[in-house]
Amino acid sequence: MEYIYAALLLHKLGKEVSESTVKSVVAATGTSVDDSKVKSLVASLKGVNIDAELANASLASTATAAPAAEAKKEEAPKKEERHGAAAEGLSALFG
Repeated sequence: MEYIYAALLLHKLGKEVSESTVKSVVAATGTSVDDSKVKSLVASLKGVNIDAELANASLASTATAAPAAEAKKEEAPKKEERHGAAAEGLSALFG
C-alpha cells in the first residue's frame, strides 16, 4: 500500500509519478524499496487519469453505502414494537 500512497502523494503535489520519485518517497519513510513493485505500479499507472479514477471510486463507495442506510431504517420500527409489547404485558400483570 505504501507504493500506492506514494503515487497518490506525488500526484496530489503535482509531481511526476515515476520510478525514481516513487522510490524516493518510499525510501523517505524508512521502508525498504522493492524495485519490482515500483516498476509494476508505475507501468500500471501509465495513461491513467488518476483524478477521474479517484472520482469514480468516491461515487462507487457512496452508492454502496446508500442501501445500508435503508436497511437500518427498517430495523428501527421492529425494536419499538418489541418494547411496546413488553410494556403491554407488564400492565396486564399490575393492572
